[in-house]
This record gives sequence, C-alpha cells and structure tokens, in this order.
Amino acid sequence: MPRAKGIILYDFLQVPGGAERVTLLLARAFPEFDLCVGARNHGVIPDGEMVGLKCIELGSIARSPAWRALKTMRLFRSRTAFLSRYEVVLYSGVYAPVAVHHHKGRNILYCHTSPLRFAYDLKDYYLGQCPWWQKPAFQALIAYSKLRYEAAIAQMDLVIANSECVARKYRHYLGQETIVIYPPCEIERFRWQGQGNYYLSLARLEPHKRVDIIIQAFLQMPDKRLVVVSEGSDLPRLRHMAEGARNIHFVGWPGQDQLSALLGNAIATLYIPKDEDFGMSPVESMAAGKPVIGVAEGGLLETIIDGETGLLMPPNPTPMEIISAVQTLTPKRALEMREACERQARRFNKEIFLEKMGAVLKY
Repeated sequence: MPRAKGIILYDFLQVPGGAERVTLLLARAFPEFDLCVGARNHGVIPDGEMVGLKCIELGSIARSPAWRALKTMRLFRSRTAFLSRYEVVLYSGVYAPVAVHHHKGRNILYCHTSPLRFAYDLKDYYLGQCPWWQKPAFQALIAYSKLRYEAAIAQMDLVIANSECVARKYRHYLGQETIVIYPPCEIERFRWQGQGNYYLSLARLEPHKRVDIIIQAFLQMPDKRLVVVSEGSDLPRLRHMAEGARNIHFVGWPGQDQLSALLGNAIATLYIPKDEDFGMSPVESMAAGKPVIGVAEGGLLETIIDGETGLLMPPNPTPMEIISAVQTLTPKRALEMREACERQARRFNKEIFLEKMGAVLKY
C-alpha cells in the first residue's frame, strides 16, 4: 500500500498559544498532512477549531508539569507505530520528537523553542523554583529527558529553528546546525482600531514571563491602566499582588474577537519574558499598530526595533525601568510608531512562512 503524504506531530493542544496556532495553521495549509497530538484540551481548543482536520489524540493532559513531560514522551514513544505509513513526518514541539524512533521516512523538526528549556538554558532557573525535597526527582527528569531528546535530534534529517536565538542555542547545547524560518503572524486578524486608555500585558501567566514585575510597576502608577490577558500557573499569586488595585484588570484567555479588540484599542503592550526564544505576541501587537515595551534579549531583538516599533529595556528589568518606559511611551509617542509597527509585522506574515515551509516539505 502506498504511504500517505505526511503527518504533523505536536506535544499537546492545551492553550491557545503561539506554537498551537502555528501547528493548526500548518495542518490547515497542507491538507495532505494529518495531525497527531499527545492530547487536546477540548474546553480551550474546541471541536470548532478542528473542523476539516484529521487529528489523532494519543491520550489526555496530565496536571503535574513533571508527570506531563514523562507521560507525553511515553505516549509518543509507545503509541506512534503508525508513523511508518507516512512519507514525511514534521515534528513540532518539545516531546513529540521522541517518536522519531518509529519512522524511516523523512524526519523534519520545527523548533518553537530552545531545546528542553528546563534541562538546558533555564535549568538553573527551574531548579531554583523547585523545593529542596523535589530537586533529586527533577534532576532525574532532566537526565532522562536529555537522553531521549538528544537521541531523537540525532535522527532528524532537518532541524528548523524559529529564530536566530533558537538556532544559536541548538548549536551551543547540542552542536546541531539548523535553518531559520520565522513563525507566521496572521496579521490580517489584527489591526489598529483606535486608542483607548490602557496598556496591555500579553504574556502567559508563568513565573519566567515576569508579569509580576509589570504589576509591581503599575501598582506604583495608579493613574495608568493595565489589562492583563492570558492565564497560567502564576494567576493566583498575581491576582493577590494586584488585589485592591483599581487600575489593574485580568481578563483571562480571550476569544479571537476580544483579543483583536483589546490589541486594536490599546496604547501599547508590555512583554518582558526571560530570554524569550521568539515571542509571537509582540508581532501581533505591531500588526495592530501598537508598539511594544520589551527587553533587549532573546528573540525580541529580532522582532522589536528599539525606538521605532517599541522600547527595549535592559535584561532583568526593574519596576522602575518599566515605569520609565511607560512614561516615555505616551499615547502620542505610541501613535507616532503605528506605521513602523505595521510595516515590521509584515515581515512575519503567514504567506512567507507557508512558502518556505512548503519548499521544505516539497509540497
């Protein structure tokens, strides 16, 4: 029996994040490719988002991050013998690549992030967050994950990084050469709609995204409004920090229309994660004509033009540096950056991405 064209593997569809959007875009753009995920959160990624896609779900999402990592790797190692039916397998994610041991066709990895951040570049950070009694188990998880991941990378025919930042880290930690294809922004979904009276935080609510520093800054600026988009494990702590602050509002995971409206009417956005690999949110912000207050590290150096499409603070910014940036990026200054923002966002449009990926997949 002739083999099917191809399949896309991704860790799990758990949140409506940038990597999830890229994965679904690829699945829709290349209909001869099936889709396989470790699991899907049906409440966050409903069936309506999956119309027209043939999606294989291997299991369910575990709550514990450590167990989620182990379980997802086990699912991809033990339940993917069917990959031998495909000519091309595109791996997209952190854990999905371990399925490569089942396949002898063409294996391509698209890297949304640096290799296993908890095991390489952010290892010390995550160990520092870990209670002392959990450290031995976490170090064992790191050793096991690195063993599986490095063995999988060695079997790839091509590795694609989503930024020069990620490419450097693959070269540094694994000695792996890559090509760079920037991820797409569906810029037509975002447009300038007006200018309201608020700044917008777009990062997931996880400790390394440093939304707490943004909140600390706005607690000292009661005359400036902050709208916090997204959710995550840090939400309870951040809500507690902002308790009683009438200028700080949490809106959770917005739908696409609500996100477009929030972006389209903001003054500017803030995005200051620790050494972000790429960061789709700043590009979406610029597509809406809104400048970004970011940090001069990681992939943000490849997307934000300091002084033209936003302001880049030094790495490890303080609340006072954020206050200074917000006071500098006035509504008038933000409006003056609109055209440059929209022009910069067009560098990352989905047509360019799909053309380059189509060439790689020989579609």
